[in-house]
Amino acid sequence: MEGSIVQAAKLLGAGLAMVGAIGGGIGIGLLANGALQGMARNPDAAGTIQTNMILGIAFAEAVAIYCLVVALLLIFAV
Repeated sequence: MEGSIVQAAKLLGAGLAMVGAIGGGIGIGLLANGALQGMARNPDAAGTIQTNMILGIAFAEAVAIYCLVVALLLIFAV
């Protein structure tokens, strides 16, 4: 009985840890939206905007990867 409660708590905690990945997804969407609007309004700056967009996407995706790592640690390591 006690083992199943611990397993349920681990899975619940892992699910709650993955809620942070929603922020990464929303951030990437907003970032791509802004970059595309900027490129459409000023095509000469498209290279600079694209470079900064890719860097921003990498940072936003890192947050989602950290959430995944925490969730996997809760499931398998604890």
